[in-house]
Formats: sequence, C-alpha cells, structure tokens
Amino acid sequence: MGDAYCPDCKRGTEVVFDHSAGDTVCSECGLVLESHSVDETSEWRTFANESGDNDPVRVGGPTNPLLADGGLSTVISKPNGAQGDFLSSSLGRWQNRGSNPDRSLILAFKTIATMADRLGLVATIKDRANEIYKKVEDLKSVRGRNQDAILAACLYIACRQEDKPRTVKEICSVANGATKKEIGRAKEFIVKQLEVEMGQSMEMGTIHAGDFLRRFCSHLGMTNQAVKAAQEAVQKSEELDIRRSPISIAAAVIYMITQLSDDKKPLKDISLATGVAEGTIKNSYKDLYPYASRIIPTFFAKEEDLKNLCSP
Repeated sequence: MGDAYCPDCKRGTEVVFDHSAGDTVCSECGLVLESHSVDETSEWRTFANESGDNDPVRVGGPTNPLLADGGLSTVISKPNGAQGDFLSSSLGRWQNRGSNPDRSLILAFKTIATMADRLGLVATIKDRANEIYKKVEDLKSVRGRNQDAILAACLYIACRQEDKPRTVKEICSVANGATKKEIGRAKEFIVKQLEVEMGQSMEMGTIHAGDFLRRFCSHLGMTNQAVKAAQEAVQKSEELDIRRSPISIAAAVIYMITQLSDDKKPLKDISLATGVAEGTIKNSYKDLYPYASRIIPTFFAKEEDLKNLCSP
C-alpha cells in the first residue's frame, strides 16, 4: 500500500501494487495508474538445478582482462550424487581433458587474493599484484622458481607501488612457507626482469617510517594521543641524518613514546608488533636519544619529562 494522485478521483488516494502484473491500482476507483512497472527489489529465488543448493546467485564473476577469455568461459561442474545425468558428467570429463591456458594464472590469482585478504589489503593492491605476475608470466621466466616466493614478491612490490608498504616479515607470514631470503631474491629477480622488458627503471615508491607507524601502534593498543605524538616524532626524525631503516626508526620512536606515557610497553612487545629485533630497536633508539628534545612534541612531554627516558 502507498499513496499516489489519482486523476479520476482528483486527489491523493491509497494505491495497491499488483506484483504479478506490475500494475499500480487506485484502491478507490480501480484505475490502473501505472502498468508493467519494473520491480527493482531483490529477487531471492534459486536457479540451481539441485534442490539442496539454495544459492540465489545466478551470475558469474566480473570480467578479468588479464585472462585470455576475460574470465567468462563456461565451467561444467560435476553432478552431485545420482541427480546428474550421464550427459553432464560426460561433458565434465571432456572439459577436464581439455587444456585451459589460464589455469595456472587463475590459481596464481587465487593465491594472491588469499594472501591479500589475510593482510587486509584493498582490491587495488590485489589487482596491481595480479598485473605484475601476468607480466612476469608472459616473459616465461618464472619456470623452475619458487612459485610461492614469486607471488609473495609480486604482492610486496604492489604494496610499495600503491604507497601502502608492508614489511617483508608481514608478507612472509602469509607466503605459504616462503622465507624472507626467497622473497627478497624473487623481488630482485622480478624487478630486474621487468626493467629489462620496459627498458627503464621500475618505480617502487619510497618507504617512510610513517607508512608503518599507525599499524604498529594499533597492534600495541596505544592511545590516540600517543599515536599522534609518535607520528609527529617520526616526521621530525626524517630531517635528521640517521642511517637506519624506516621500520627500525618507527620501532625506536614507539619505544621512546611509550616510555613517556602512562601505558608503558616492554621492548619485547614492541619487537613482536613491529617485527624488528630487540637489539636493532636499542641501536636505533641510541641514535635517536640525543635528538629527543627535537623530535618529541611538547604537547606530549615537557623538557623535564624527557629525563624519564632511559639512557641507551
């Protein structure tokens, strides 16, 4: 039921929707106000042949320009139990005998999607990793190499190019057994191959300590004020000549900020959250300690509060 203007009644009246005919009818005079209207609401009917399948989806996935057929090829599934006839099972066997040129690509894309989902990466990074792998696959140069390391390296490069870098340890945690050394070698191999193909250097994006800081702070459960102070300290530390990796600097800044806060974090927890060894954090903290008054924001700690920092 709803309200609409009826030209016969010359006023607004209640109307009835006839879903079977698609008509909108005036409830007082019976005039059809609109006919053959399109119902745009969800249609939760199942179009599966098997009665046990209640999946209402009746369309395939989106097109994939990286596949030869655009990802729109038909796949004949095996029948369940005795409900499938001999024809469909025969077609399924013939399909399995045929060669699918995109089979290895589809499996690789699924593996990349799984790794990206486990790291909580957005779809643009996933698509970029797929593009990188497709380029390397077209060069026919990955045969005989560790496939898991190659896929993990593609994801690492995609994160760098999309300005959402992840550490090698984070990539390694979802790389199906590939080690940091294998991923590092695979990354260098891919970059070298693509640079030769393109004839120019490959843009990887610059890593800054601030790219990792918020995520590390979230893992440690730090307060918003502490996170803000850490971000400002990291930005100021980039003006200093400290020859440490951005990840090490981020870990050292977090260690420094937590010492000045009420919720102190042990060095072991910071090491686990950042993936940086405790000794590396101590050495980076030793380099940052003389500049504490310059990088620590005054809204978070006063000059006298800096005396609470432990001496390296």
